[in-house]
Amino acid sequence: MANVQKNEAITVEANRLRNERLKRFYSPLTGEGSDTGDRRPVQLPDAPIPLQYIPAAMCDESLVQQLTRAGSLTRYLQQQGTELPDSSRTPAPDGEVDEGDPSPLDNLWREWIRVRIRYDFEFWAFSFVRIKDKLGAEDIPFTLNRPQRRILGMLEEMRTTNRPIRLILLKARQWGGSTLIQIYMAWIQLVHRRNWNSVICAHIKESAANIKGMYSKLLANYPDWLLEGGKPKFRPFERMANTSVIVGRDCRVTIGSAESQESVRGIDAAMAHLSEVAFWRNSRMKSPEQLVRSVCGSIMLLPYSMVVMESTANGTGSYFHQECERAKRHESDKQFAFVPWFEIEMYAIPVDDYDALIATLNDYERMLWERGATLEAIAWYRQKRKEYARHTDMMAEYPSDDIEAFCYSGERVFDPTLVEKLRRGCCAPRFVGDIHGKELTGREALESIELEAKPGGPLQIWEYPAEKHEIRDRYLAVVDIGGRSDVADYSVIAIFDRYWMLEGGPAEVVAQWRGHIDHDLLAWKSAQLAAYYQNALLVIESNTLETEHDDSEHSAYLLDTLSRYYENLYARQAPPDSIGQRPASRWGFHMNRATKVLVIDAQRSALREGAYIEHDAQACYEHDVFERKPNGSYGAMEGHHDDILITRCIGNYICSRDLPSFIKPGHRGESIVNESSI
Repeated sequence: MANVQKNEAITVEANRLRNERLKRFYSPLTGEGSDTGDRRPVQLPDAPIPLQYIPAAMCDESLVQQLTRAGSLTRYLQQQGTELPDSSRTPAPDGEVDEGDPSPLDNLWREWIRVRIRYDFEFWAFSFVRIKDKLGAEDIPFTLNRPQRRILGMLEEMRTTNRPIRLILLKARQWGGSTLIQIYMAWIQLVHRRNWNSVICAHIKESAANIKGMYSKLLANYPDWLLEGGKPKFRPFERMANTSVIVGRDCRVTIGSAESQESVRGIDAAMAHLSEVAFWRNSRMKSPEQLVRSVCGSIMLLPYSMVVMESTANGTGSYFHQECERAKRHESDKQFAFVPWFEIEMYAIPVDDYDALIATLNDYERMLWERGATLEAIAWYRQKRKEYARHTDMMAEYPSDDIEAFCYSGERVFDPTLVEKLRRGCCAPRFVGDIHGKELTGREALESIELEAKPGGPLQIWEYPAEKHEIRDRYLAVVDIGGRSDVADYSVIAIFDRYWMLEGGPAEVVAQWRGHIDHDLLAWKSAQLAAYYQNALLVIESNTLETEHDDSEHSAYLLDTLSRYYENLYARQAPPDSIGQRPASRWGFHMNRATKVLVIDAQRSALREGAYIEHDAQACYEHDVFERKPNGSYGAMEGHHDDILITRCIGNYICSRDLPSFIKPGHRGESIVNESSI
């Protein structure tokens, strides 16, 4: 009964409307239904395509403007003084002439096509490219499916703004990602650029040859009249077995593989298609990094230059996995793209009883619905799932997100449906920069505290502190200590606002500092940020300080020193040295096996009950990649971080155990806050 109630929002009518949106009419020939850029209608009643929706930029072309003013092909030719035969036939949509010489109407239509294909990849691909039908043996016109159109939109946004085209594509299977990339590169070479060389490099040479084979089929069916040099074809280049040149365009195409890196070393290229990079072998003598450098090192940062790295996933920690993560963090030159299985049209089956399906949806299937899957797609997933003993194997083959794509051995700790809800609060910060005091350390570090705006700075602020200080411990500052070097874990300071908890509402993350810094400077930096937020209760996770120095002497000295100048410092009870002795207090929150379980449980509860608002997308991502290992321990998947998440776990644990309180006029609390007071 609980499941039925939980899934009541999913209705047959909502599914019908979703299918209508997904299956709306699309014609690459007319341009109707295309969502890759702005389009404008043009009517030419006597044209083979009387109503066309052309890219808006094409409207600036002289021929388009003249034909639009004339209103028809015939009237335009008459205005030009061209005599037309009495029995002029309507040209073919693709410009082909069955017999005889082309008529004036044919030539004018061909000129229109030459203009349109410079702007409209979808029209060019449908009209002049044939590919093998995945569901049959026949060759069919290349009509882009929904995922292909979405990726095309990313490529076109870079091309039309004269930026170098750089993309990293994490693929699901069987939707034509490699096909799109290679045909798009062919479009640039055949339509836009001469002497524009390309490289195709895959994990094995046969795969690269198969990709080039698509290009060969394209050239074999390409019309002579579209190119000035006549019929395009490949011919060997300078007796090089792996390089061909396109006759009439002087564009070279080189194929290579990760197995024989020497074949592509030093190639003069403007475009590179790097395929199945996750499967490139990594050894002492050959590495994916070396091959990428040798292929892409000579590619200039120019408009129409192109580097696309695409692959299905192959576990975590690989070069491709790391590059995907860099792109998602916007640290790479490439845009990241992923296509989930439910965007692929073939992964859906008819549903006989919608009500029965809705009534039996589990949490994971409901998450699929919330991400955009139709009930027909969910029914397919449920049926396909029966082929796999473990759900993780199904996830790896048919990933719903980029986390599932990289198969891992552990189990997710946090419900992905709840993490998806948490993402709804994510937004851009109001301030980015850093915070400083008069000095780096000591008493004066807490004087003259001010913000410094700086693009890309480590401090993000979503909400500034309240102007009035009316509530004690309204703000909570939590610190997770990382490493000092750029490749180490990050140090994180998170600020929680607990104001609405007084009314039974959620806590809210209002600021975050994340970076690499010496540990003593981090302690003072955290005190500065805590002081800025109305002398927030400062909770420092002390494991790193205590484990890197014998007997915790350094950490005790550091935090004792800090406590002399910042009074609102969290302390915990330490075990007594002897029976009957009163427990001493130690500064900081100690994370051990027992307390880690406590704070993780608190975080699970916070997500389930909607007990806190998150604004940082990276924090949500760290929830996704946090797992329970086969040995029972907890941590991030290989190649990922959990430093932001740990601050949320500790913060929500503290938040859930002690509420802030209104300050009585003239009263100021002086007592140490520790575990006994929580």
